Amino acid sequence: MKKTAAWLTRYALEQIGVKYTFGIPGVHNTELYDELNNSDLITPNLVMHEGHGGFMADAISRVTDSIGTLVIVPAAGVTHAASGIAEAYLDGIPMLVITGGIRNDSKFDYQLHELDQLKLVAGFTKAAFKINNHDEVIDTIYKAYDIATSGEPGPVFIEIPVNLQLDKAAINALPTYVKPEQAALSASMLTQIENAAQMLMKAKNPAIFAGWGAAHASSTLIEISEVIGSPVATTMQGISVFPANHPLHTGFCFGPAAVPAAQNAFDNADCVLAIGTRFGEIATGSFGGQLPQNLIHIDINPDVFDANYKSAIAIEGDAKQICQQLLSTLKTLGVTTDFSETAKKIAADKKSYRETWYQHDSKEKVNPALYFDELRAQLSDDAHIVVDDGNHTFLTAELMPIHQAYGFISPTDFNCMGYATPAAIAVKMAKPQQEVHAIVGDGAFMMTATELATAVSQNLGLVIGVFNDGELSQIAQAQQIPYNRKTCTVLPQTKLKGLAMATGAEYVRIENNSDIKTGLTKARSLAQQNKTVILDINIDYSKATAFTEGAVKTNLTRMPLPTKVRMVGRALVRKVTG
Repeated sequence: MKKTAAWLTRYALEQIGVKYTFGIPGVHNTELYDELNNSDLITPNLVMHEGHGGFMADAISRVTDSIGTLVIVPAAGVTHAASGIAEAYLDGIPMLVITGGIRNDSKFDYQLHELDQLKLVAGFTKAAFKINNHDEVIDTIYKAYDIATSGEPGPVFIEIPVNLQLDKAAINALPTYVKPEQAALSASMLTQIENAAQMLMKAKNPAIFAGWGAAHASSTLIEISEVIGSPVATTMQGISVFPANHPLHTGFCFGPAAVPAAQNAFDNADCVLAIGTRFGEIATGSFGGQLPQNLIHIDINPDVFDANYKSAIAIEGDAKQICQQLLSTLKTLGVTTDFSETAKKIAADKKSYRETWYQHDSKEKVNPALYFDELRAQLSDDAHIVVDDGNHTFLTAELMPIHQAYGFISPTDFNCMGYATPAAIAVKMAKPQQEVHAIVGDGAFMMTATELATAVSQNLGLVIGVFNDGELSQIAQAQQIPYNRKTCTVLPQTKLKGLAMATGAEYVRIENNSDIKTGLTKARSLAQQNKTVILDINIDYSKATAFTEGAVKTNLTRMPLPTKVRMVGRALVRKVTG
């Protein structure tokens, strides 16, 4: 039996359940693309830029059971795709990155794209492989997939020399893929879970903090919160882990940068159950929140334990498996709690915070709270919200209730602008029956807007809601107070209607609050006709989010006194002198 490495690659990718690939063909991977085109199970997708493809592969992994896969040219394709790969790496998202490579049978040096790719990607992949012969292809892809999806997930890189793709060689076997079985909980882990249950049972005011790592344990997490009567806050990436319409949901973050419901719940907590979170900078409002000594931390990556917050009990393992055992143990112990008073306090805090937004004068622009009220009212619970990096991200986190696991995705730890548009396109490819609505700032939108041509060419009906204010507002706001000036954060004027015309997308404008309902209704109607829509929203960014206000105060407090004096003094002088 003789096969090319390109054929073997297609076979292996089909075995592990790859459904979509993203990338651009070039001289080192055209044979791979020809084989992918022969597949009945895999759809190869041309992208406008490999960086966009990285975000699209990332999104596929977040919202489906399939692994997002890049098929790109070596060297330049890899450097272009690096942002998308690194986003997956820091966010813990599985991904396969497959590139062509220079010939490994050539006597010549200085071949086209000749570069040490494994060295290049070492800092932002879990593992990297260079295939040397045909017999390595299938086993390497299976191994890469296992690494990408086990432990804390992440991207794995594979280089396949072009001559192996083209040439046939005798193959010993075509093994089928067998998924490794999940190990049972050990006796020591069962003891830890028992101790955690006892600690939660004794707590007067327990609280739960959940990250993306708990997304697949969402239903069990809901039950645990109800059994112990615990308010629940989430990380940014984990917003969809716990439904916002549940009475124990408080919101995003904890501590000074959190919304009042989450801030108050954690201020009184005497025991915190943290699941699937690293306690990173965004999740904690620049590490401004405090946690009690009784911290129970569950995560699949042991490196996160005690990195930023000291845990009393640290349990390494799969969140779903551990949470199911924890729930069973709590029920065995007979733990039941009346959480009605806690729910009333949370509801009052949420209502009070929302009122501050309703009272804000948006001066003929669009009030974010009113926009999200209407968006939530129109969308069904199974819709997908995709955000980017910017001020709009924190507005969405605080003001857009998400009711279903995996219903919200965001670039969080690498925090890369340009994510939302290509990611939303990929989500719609994978979820054609669900509504997909992106929220993106105008600056981030401009970075990847050309990918709309892909959506239009495939008749993908989705809405890209552009919060348009003419600035990189998150940084512009951060500049305004200490510097009283905005350096390189005011965007050149761009007519989004022209971009719609250039890419073939539809265009709808929301000018002020009175346009919100009709504008959203029209945009959604067009999307339901399989049309891609740019929804241009004249957003009011003048009111800061709780996160922005809290994080600024936390960072200012932390500054050395001389720096603090210089920053405040300069701001005052410039305020007076302009």
